[in-house]
Amino acid sequence: MNYKKRLSLLMLLDSMIVLGSVYASYFILHPYFQIFTAKTLLVSSVSLFVAHHVLANIFHLYKKAWEYASVGELWAIFKSVTLSIIITALIQLGFFQDIYFRTLFIAWVLHILLIGGSRYVWVVLRNAYFKKQDVTDYKRTLIIGAGSAGTMIARQLKTNHESKLYPVAFVDDDVKKHKLEIMGLPVLGGKEVIQEAVKHFNIDYIIIAIPSLKINQLKEIYNECAQTEAKTQSMPKIEDIMLGKVSVNQFKDVKVEDLLGREPVELDHEGILEKIGDKVILVTGAGGSIGSEICRQICKFNPSKIVLLGHGENSIYTIDMELRQIYEEKIEIVPAIADIQDRDRIFEVMDTHRPDIVYHAAAHKHVPLMEYNPREAVKNNIFGTKNVAEAADTFKVSTMVLISSDKAVNPTNVMGATKRFAEMLIQNLDKHSNTKFVSVRFGNVLGSRGSVIPLFKKQIQQGGPITVTHPDMTRYFMTIPEASRLVIQAGVLANGKEIFVLDMGEPVKILDLAKNLIKLSGYTIEEIGIEFNGIRPGEKMYEELLDKAEINTKQIFPKIYIGKAVLLEHSILQYFMEEFKNMNNHDIKEKLFDIIINTDAVYEEYYKV
Repeated sequence: MNYKKRLSLLMLLDSMIVLGSVYASYFILHPYFQIFTAKTLLVSSVSLFVAHHVLANIFHLYKKAWEYASVGELWAIFKSVTLSIIITALIQLGFFQDIYFRTLFIAWVLHILLIGGSRYVWVVLRNAYFKKQDVTDYKRTLIIGAGSAGTMIARQLKTNHESKLYPVAFVDDDVKKHKLEIMGLPVLGGKEVIQEAVKHFNIDYIIIAIPSLKINQLKEIYNECAQTEAKTQSMPKIEDIMLGKVSVNQFKDVKVEDLLGREPVELDHEGILEKIGDKVILVTGAGGSIGSEICRQICKFNPSKIVLLGHGENSIYTIDMELRQIYEEKIEIVPAIADIQDRDRIFEVMDTHRPDIVYHAAAHKHVPLMEYNPREAVKNNIFGTKNVAEAADTFKVSTMVLISSDKAVNPTNVMGATKRFAEMLIQNLDKHSNTKFVSVRFGNVLGSRGSVIPLFKKQIQQGGPITVTHPDMTRYFMTIPEASRLVIQAGVLANGKEIFVLDMGEPVKILDLAKNLIKLSGYTIEEIGIEFNGIRPGEKMYEELLDKAEINTKQIFPKIYIGKAVLLEHSILQYFMEEFKNMNNHDIKEKLFDIIINTDAVYEEYYKV
């Protein structure tokens, strides 16, 4: 129905109601025409008629979508009708020097009931028309959270005829709501009844509708949901709904990142702004998972220029275009295609842009691949870092932050050994440089290209099985945004030579991670299957963030620690780099591990650990 036709019908309906209420009130009180004259009835009818239509326009009664009416619309009707009765009473007083209160009161009651009833019949008709008659075609849905978000979800599912979900009941930890009904749905109890509710009500689908849920609470709820065969999803963020990015009923899967993530730490925004604001920042490996997120986080603190340095043109193009869409008018964004192994090119970029801070995220990180290609690992992770660090020293960069790895601790693989070498390299350079050189160590980041998550997801999409190296294999995990924010915070705290260690929380079994991912994808472990294929070359059963010589750490910021710096004579490092070109792959591995192992032995005795 178009707007004009709808407006005409509503005005005609209101006109009949207004006139009918006046005449009905008159005849109820004076059925034998003993008091009122025709003039009194006429003046009252015309006054109420005109007043109602004027006020109906003022309060937008003809523009409201009554099929979605609520208390707000009822209040608008009350104000419009009441004011129109008051105006009519004043007109009666002016014409007849009297107000017929009883007649007007009855007219007011009839007016409210008929106008309100005529509007709310739209809600009744709409719900009746779109009611899901054959619920067998729909997925029976349990809503966790009977607050404003949960009731909003229930209303949407009940009235949206396109949705294939049918709400059956609520679960909420608020005991005051237990045994009550909301939107006609029972509140069964707290999260402890989830499994029982799924069985009793034949639930196919669970929606977590608590936007304020903390991560530990989400874990508890999900663990209960995971014991059932119902698919579990959560409602979108309220801010995304408010911004129009998604609709209320666009539910999202619970991600493994949601379960392994932690409560966000509050950063020192003033300190970071003072360090980064209006400064020139250079990020190597800017197209990678960590590097690109560091760029996103840095741009929030308004640097004057950010240089996106990377070897892969496609990845640099992607992050360059992303940042330009948001910050082009505020920040000078410079994409720089360069290989950190190309010393001349790195010096050229540093000389051209003269950065204040360098975040060095470029590296070869894939453990098994570097076992097969140790020469490339050394060229990139050691010589590349040396090029970036010496260019930073030459062009008086204030701070250089090396993104290191937990695999640098007691390394059993080439990747970890080269990262450990790079840490020692910049520590030595810090001794005679005005640039502050620091390293930041952390474990695996969820969602990065080298993470097991993308591999597991691909295996699930292919129908399984998921391959896990060993049932007892454990790893530390952190989300990319959290790791990037803490890297930036650590750079602000740098004094030089530090090895910053990020608090990675509790280690997680890879087997448990695989099981959670299967359930989150809507499958059972039996459907996908899990196979163990043995530890790969260079892998450890568990990861460490500190070696024995570095255990005397102190916390300098929430989730950021400083490990005791382990130095090595520059001559030993220099000797390896000079002899590198004459070594074969076997010699590279042997000499590299000799340096790392000997270093640990010397400093273990020195620190008497």
